Amino acid sequence: MNFLLETLQLIVLTVYYSLEAIASFFIPAKKKDVTGEIVLITGAGSGIGRLMALEFARMDVVLVLWDINQEGVKETARVCKEEGAKRVHYYLCDCSDKSEVYTVANQVKREVGDVSILINNAGIVIGKKFMDAPDDLIEKTIEINTMAHFWTYKAFLPAMVDNNHGHLISVSSSAGLIGVNGLADYCASKFAAVGFAESVALELFATGKEGVKTTIVCPYLIKTGMFDGCGTKWPTFLPILDPEYVAKKVVDAILTNQTWLLMPKTMFLMMALKSLLPPKQSVILGKYFGAFNFMDTFQGRQKKQE
Repeated sequence: MNFLLETLQLIVLTVYYSLEAIASFFIPAKKKDVTGEIVLITGAGSGIGRLMALEFARMDVVLVLWDINQEGVKETARVCKEEGAKRVHYYLCDCSDKSEVYTVANQVKREVGDVSILINNAGIVIGKKFMDAPDDLIEKTIEINTMAHFWTYKAFLPAMVDNNHGHLISVSSSAGLIGVNGLADYCASKFAAVGFAESVALELFATGKEGVKTTIVCPYLIKTGMFDGCGTKWPTFLPILDPEYVAKKVVDAILTNQTWLLMPKTMFLMMALKSLLPPKQSVILGKYFGAFNFMDTFQGRQKKQE
C-alpha cells in the first residue's frame, strides 16, 4: 500500500511541479519583501560583489560588506550610501582563514545582528594548468572558493534555522558544472561549492526548514577583470557576460527565491548535452565550443579576488 501511495504522490507532484515550471515562463514570480533584512556579501570590495551591494543599497536593508581589500570594501560602502543605503557596515575579512571568518562573524552578530541573507561571492582564479600551479595557490583557491562557504554557513545558518527564515546564496560558476582545460583547481573548487550548497539545501528541506531558501549561481565568464584575456569562440551562444546584468539577475533570483541561476540560459542545454552524450562526443563538443583553448590567452588581473 505504501508503494502505491508513494508512487501516486510522485506522479501527482511531478505533474504539478512540471505545470508550475511551465507557468513560470509566462507569469513573473512575485518578489519577496526584504525590508529590514541583514544582507552580508563576501568579496564586496569590487566586481560583482560591489554591484550586488549597489542593487541592495536601493532597498531598505542592512548591508554588511566583507572583503580582504580594505580600500575596496570602504569604497563600496561609500558608493552604497550615495545610492541611498542608510545602514552599511564593512569589515576586513580573509575568507580563507576559518578563525578570522568566525571572529568577524561574531563581531557582526554583536554590532549588527543575525544575518538573514548570506551571499558567498568571494573567489579567486590562478589561471595555470594543474602541473604548473603552485601548491600554496591551489590550497588558497580551495580555501576561498569552497571552504569559506563552510565557515560562513556554520557561522550564520544556525540563526536562520532557529527562525526558519533566511536565504543562502552560493556564487559558483559554469566551471562548477563542466570541467575546463586549464582550470583544474578552479573547477574543483566550484564543483565542490555547488555540491555543498545543493546538499545543505536538501538538509534544510529534509528537516522542514523550508523558510530558509537557497540559490546556486553559475555564470559563464564575466567582464570583471577576473578572466581578462579570455575570449569566447561563439559569443552569440556563450557570450561573456556584462557585470551589471549578472548582478541584477542574481538579486532578482534572490527576491524570487530561484533555486538555480545559470547564465546564459544556453548553459542548461550544455548541461543536458553533457548528461546525455557519450563521453567522447562530449569532448568533441567541448573542443567545438572552445573549452580546450579559451584559457590560452588568460591574463587575469593583479588582484584576482572578487
